[in-house]
Order: sequence, then C-alpha cells, then structure tokens
Amino acid sequence: MTWKETRLKHLCIDSGQYGLNIAAENYSATGTRLIRTSDITADGSLKDVESAVHVDVSIEPRHQLLPGDILLSRSGTLGRSFIVPSQAQGHTFAGFLIRFRPKPEVEPRFLYYATQSARFQGTVHAEAVTSTIQNFNADRYANIPMSAPAKEEQRRIADFLDAETTRIDTLSAMRRKMRELLALKRERVIESTLGLERDNSPHALIPLKYMVEAVSVGIVITPARWYVDSGGTPALRGINVKPGAINSGDLVQISTQGHAEHAKSRLQAGDVVVVRTGQAGAAAVVPPEFDGANCIDLIIVRPGPKVAPKYLEYVLNSEHARAQVSEHAVGSIQAHFNVGAMKQIPLPSVPRSEQEETVTRLDQAVGRIDRLQGKLVMQEQLLAERRLALITAAVTGQFDVTTASGRNVTEGVTA
Repeated sequence: MTWKETRLKHLCIDSGQYGLNIAAENYSATGTRLIRTSDITADGSLKDVESAVHVDVSIEPRHQLLPGDILLSRSGTLGRSFIVPSQAQGHTFAGFLIRFRPKPEVEPRFLYYATQSARFQGTVHAEAVTSTIQNFNADRYANIPMSAPAKEEQRRIADFLDAETTRIDTLSAMRRKMRELLALKRERVIESTLGLERDNSPHALIPLKYMVEAVSVGIVITPARWYVDSGGTPALRGINVKPGAINSGDLVQISTQGHAEHAKSRLQAGDVVVVRTGQAGAAAVVPPEFDGANCIDLIIVRPGPKVAPKYLEYVLNSEHARAQVSEHAVGSIQAHFNVGAMKQIPLPSVPRSEQEETVTRLDQAVGRIDRLQGKLVMQEQLLAERRLALITAAVTGQFDVTTASGRNVTEGVTA
C-alpha cells in the first residue's frame, strides 16, 4: 500500500472558499439555510433545524454546498470540521467557515476524518499560537501537510472508521445519558432532603432577608486603573463562582485604593456569594483562603447565627431557588439578578442544629452521586482520547484496516 505526502489543497479542487459575510440583521425566516460555526456541534454534526437561520438572497454557485464538502472553522471553535450530508445540499455557509471540496479521486469521508486527526489538529493549534487572534485563514489550512493512499484504500479506511467511531460514540452517548439521569437524581435528593419539593414543604418558608445577617452587593463598576497585575487584593467575579464551588482560575486583583474604597464588598470566610449576571443565582460559600478578598458584581449574603453557610449554599443552588431567580431576573441578553429579589428568596425556617444535620446527610448523598459523575466523565474522556488515537492511526497508515478490528479502543471501559 503506497501513501503519498501531500497538502490539503492538493486533495481538493481549490485552496478553500470563504463563506458569506452577512450581518445577523440580514437573516430571514425563509430562504437558504446559512450554516454558522455555532450550528456545528463538537461531535461534527449539524444542530436541529429549530436553531437554523436563513438568508433570502441569491447564492452564487461557489457558496452553494454539495454533499461531501468539508467545512473548517477559522475562528472561535478553531479547527472544528464538518462534512456536508446529502440533506444539506444547497445550503450556504457563513464567513467564519471555509469550504474545501475534495477532488473526484479523493474519498470525502477520508478527508473529513483526516481533518479530525491529532496530526491535523496539532498543526492548526500550533500555528494558531503564532497569531495574535485565533483566526486561521484559507491559505494556512490549504497548506497543512497530509498523507493519503489510493481512493480504494481511503474508502476502506473511511468504512472502518464509520463503524468504529459509531460504536465509540454510542458508548459516549450512553455515559452522557447516565450523567443526565444522575443530575436529575441529584436535584431530587437535594429537594427532598431540604424539604423543598413542590407543594410538599414541611417547613414554613420565610424571605431570606429575615433569616440572614446581611445582603449586599460587590463592586459594580471597577475603573481600569484599579486592576493590578500583582500585589493587590484578590477580587472574585461571576466567572469564579460555580454552584457549590469557588474557582480561583482567571482571578483578578484590585489596587489598595480600590479595595479601601469598597469596604462593604469585602468578603469573610463563610459568606455566600451569588452570581448576578450570566449564570445568575449560582452560589458558593467563601472558603478561608478568600477571607478579606473583595468581589465584583456579586451578591454577598452573610448568613449570621441563624443559618449554616453550607445549608444556605444548598438551598440557593436548588431547583426551588433557581425558579425564583429565573422569575425575578431581568435583561433581554443576559439574566441579571438584583439584591432586592435576592432578599425575597424563601428559605425553610429550620433550626440551625437541624440545618447542620441536613448538610451532613446531603454531603454524603450528593458526594456519592458526584463521584459517580466523575467516573463517567473520566470514561468519556478516555473514549474521546481513544477515538482520536484510532482516527489518527487509521488516516496516517499506522495499521492495515483490513486486518484490524478496532475493538481494543474501548478496552477497560464497560458498556
């Protein structure tokens, strides 16, 4: 079997075609479907028609898609590839995508798999770091080195990968479904343990403002001059707060002046911070290492003696509280939650000693579920790695697909 070293452009009829540069305000309800980078999922499929947009303009032949065309993202989801299925014939594509059309002597599915290989993707991302923005142009894609055998062998490789990646994808989908079911179980466990099940609460519900010591808001506007690279005070933002966790990644620091001028937004260990914008309502207890830190555009709830911080965190991250946040959040683009609405969230009137017992039970029950979730995530990552390794080995001629089964790619992962 003979493989030749070549470049992407030599396997295609041209060196790539940019998509339409058309503004969102020119989208229409009817016409030709416009495929955007956001329409292509991580697994290389096209999102449902419900999320589609259209353009009601005349489409030139060079912008009309044919089955087997390969679309490559040049910005954002850099390197993501998509093979145009027969049902997408005649669709067009947006400017942040580049179309490559395989030559007649090239099997489109082989080329599609080759663009997903570690070799191809590694080249894309290695070259992208030399640019100030992650924007890959057609010429750079067109000149990526590739290997290819004769078309008959390309077809055999594509048939093999169709079968094996489908099997791996099925296993991955099973694990995603299991994680979804576990997430639902987690919600039910929290709701029932807290006594917040709809229309079945055994406790009186009292507005949060009557249960806690204080509710305030962090710095809302932070002048650029307050941000410092080092030597300042850490400041938590919405990006640092996830339900039940504080993430110290991408942490900013503010100057001594900025910190001094906003004493009311200084945090204490045991405070509960709540996101106002974006993932509005996400809440987490402030750990000891952030005692004395500041915060930007977060709601600060100081529990006081009546409320256990971890108990409050569980309540605020519950479906019960999220429904309240959703009802009172404002903003057409991003949900935005204010202090007034925060104060009205109803909390169960439960003695603190009982709250502590509830937290202990929840930590145990939720911990078991989270550990199962973690194992499933690890299995999905392992499947993704083996999928990539299989594709890379097959499209670079590292084994003969006529004698390989590919079964070992899921060794150690149970169905």
